[in-house]
Amino acid sequence: MLLAVGGGISAYKSAELCRELVRRGAIVSCAMTRAAQSFVAPLTFQALSGRRVATSLMDASEEAEIGHIRLADENDLCIVAPATANLIARIAAGMGDDVVTTVLLATRARTLLAPAMNVNMWRNPIVQANLRRLLEDGRFETIGPGVGDLACGWVGEGRMAEPLEIVEAAQRCLRRDLEGRAVVVTAGPTVEDIDPVRFLGNRSSGRMGYAVAQAAARRGAKVTLISGPTSLATPPGAERTDVRGALEMRDQLARAAASADVVVMAAAVADYRPASPSPSKLKRDVGTTQLDLVPNPDILAELGARRDGGRLPVLVGFAVETEDLEANARQKLEKKKVDLVVANRAEVGFGGAENEALLVSREGVQALARMSKDDLADRILDRVCELLSAGGSATPPRAPPP
Repeated sequence: MLLAVGGGISAYKSAELCRELVRRGAIVSCAMTRAAQSFVAPLTFQALSGRRVATSLMDASEEAEIGHIRLADENDLCIVAPATANLIARIAAGMGDDVVTTVLLATRARTLLAPAMNVNMWRNPIVQANLRRLLEDGRFETIGPGVGDLACGWVGEGRMAEPLEIVEAAQRCLRRDLEGRAVVVTAGPTVEDIDPVRFLGNRSSGRMGYAVAQAAARRGAKVTLISGPTSLATPPGAERTDVRGALEMRDQLARAAASADVVVMAAAVADYRPASPSPSKLKRDVGTTQLDLVPNPDILAELGARRDGGRLPVLVGFAVETEDLEANARQKLEKKKVDLVVANRAEVGFGGAENEALLVSREGVQALARMSKDDLADRILDRVCELLSAGGSATPPRAPPP
């Protein structure tokens, strides 16, 4: 893999990162910006990696073999640490004005960015726009930054992630344990129309389901995302179908699940819908009114019930509860005939960027402390891969697309 070192005080951490990657068995090539060489000498990274460090496009001996293209081609992952505001901007602009940006411009490998900068730089809308542009490309991911004391004297976001955190993120980026698998994920709320301008809904943001879809795509799966109304961008590598109500989600899911290896039901599906939606806007001046509701189909239970008839994918359900979390999750596991229930409390999971959960299966209960929804998505998929390996999938692995 390639370790690209940017010009910031956090470059000293990158030396420890290089040592840890090598200790884990990685073959590490290093490239440094000119500014990075003012903080740490290239000789340090050469000693730690055991390989020559790329420092200039004008190195006659290195570029005799077009060294920057070789670096771009031979590495299966690029880590940029520290990823300074300047370096992020140059990458986002498609610049190739030094050895680091040229390699990143030419590589087809996934790239993990470890941002590090002053808190006000980090919060600057221009920096955030540059970062979003990279993340939307689909080949880039980020780890950090952390929050704490900064070298500039400020306190806040901007600390480069610790070397071990970056190593763990790199290992996640390299996972391809769902290669050739078809994964269907439902996400977001469903809404049930009362009239043309009002509806019944819930507080689901869709973030958890979208995080699962993105993690599955990163791990090599062919991902179908069936999403209720949400403002979230489609995860890179996922094919998205938008739906509105529970009945529409049920229809789309029935088609997609027929050829799936894994179905993750992360959507918050409405339990009821109006019996007779009004074709025109209901007026307040009619006085007291009554809204008759009818139950929606239990989509998860319908999928689970088909297990009695033959081949089915690994099925993951979610349980959002306000009390008796584990007991209700166990009941859902058995009643709806699923393989795994991800249970969390409504006050923790809804709306935010973090979650904590119980992973409940017939093998036992795993309690997960609060973490980002991206990290939780990978923990869920780790358990899904264990179920697939144990024969939980009803369909054999498919060959990856050409």
